[in-house]
Amino acid sequence: MIAWLLLARWTPPLLHPWRALILKAFGARLGSNCRVHASARVWWPGNLELGDNVLIGPGALLYNQGHISVGNDSVISQRSHLCASSHDIADPHFQLVLDPVTIGRSCWVAAEAFVGPGVTMGEGAVLSARGALFSDAEAWTVYRGNPAIALKPRAQPAAGE
Repeated sequence: MIAWLLLARWTPPLLHPWRALILKAFGARLGSNCRVHASARVWWPGNLELGDNVLIGPGALLYNQGHISVGNDSVISQRSHLCASSHDIADPHFQLVLDPVTIGRSCWVAAEAFVGPGVTMGEGAVLSARGALFSDAEAWTVYRGNPAIALKPRAQPAAGE
């Protein structure tokens, strides 16, 4: 966090490659053309895997004590929150439980949405603004609400697009 503050937090928007380099230096696995905004927060870069052409928007929080994976061509919009851990409520000491989050290819987590521990979003799934997803999302489906429910199917792009 200190390295991000000193080396990346203040950088202008065009320095996505520099911020990607910093994340990689701390163990993140990033595909090509990843754009992570300076105000985004990644708790532990070593538990982060981003595919090609991924955008992590301004103010997004990737709370990745557990592993977070984001597939190719996906967008994690401004101030959204991906959370890959929780606590065992049956334990009197509330021990930490790591539960990975997997965002598939061509997904969109819209502004201020929340994706909870252990959730997998299938390819092309969309979570609308301020939605809260606590269970897996089917491929090519739009979700909204808190807790998020399926709203409608999302059209798949034609072959070759």
